[in-house]
Amino acid sequence: MTIEKVGVIGAGQMGNGIAHVCALAGYDVVLQDIDPDSLKKAIDTITYNLTRQVSRGIIKDEDKDKALKRIVPVNDVAAFSDVDLVIEAATEKEEVKRAIFAQLCPVLRADALISSNTSSISITRLAAATDRPEQFIGLHFMNPVPVMKLVELIRGIATDEETFKTAREFTNRLGKTT
Repeated sequence: MTIEKVGVIGAGQMGNGIAHVCALAGYDVVLQDIDPDSLKKAIDTITYNLTRQVSRGIIKDEDKDKALKRIVPVNDVAAFSDVDLVIEAATEKEEVKRAIFAQLCPVLRADALISSNTSSISITRLAAATDRPEQFIGLHFMNPVPVMKLVELIRGIATDEETFKTAREFTNRLGKTT
């Protein structure tokens, strides 16, 4: 599978950083949060951080403009109906993540991959809360996401080889080390 469109759940510090690097790498991004103020703050933060990258000569001004145009902020996961990959970056509470996956799975295409940015919750347990444990993987980005090069890929017991391979290709395109 080729990833072209990414859904990011959670517009906090990790979520906005993940949206930033995905958009800069050329992915279309749907950034979702239930709080409209968090979404606005996330877009402001991404804009600020991209502007800093321009001023430091890391990227060009046109790269910043293109990246910002690729990010669509939304409040409802229903907007994820055409994404190839979801990266959940919500609060580190298992019950919250399970509730998110319960809302998310009926909306997604059958071939869409699901991942979590969790640093402490079992990927196998989270995957079991979905309708596709074989298409579930941990993508643990390090903070601050636009600066740190490492992403930890975490397989669950059921994670299939195609999901792992696709996730590794995705993180490589982001310029990350796994």
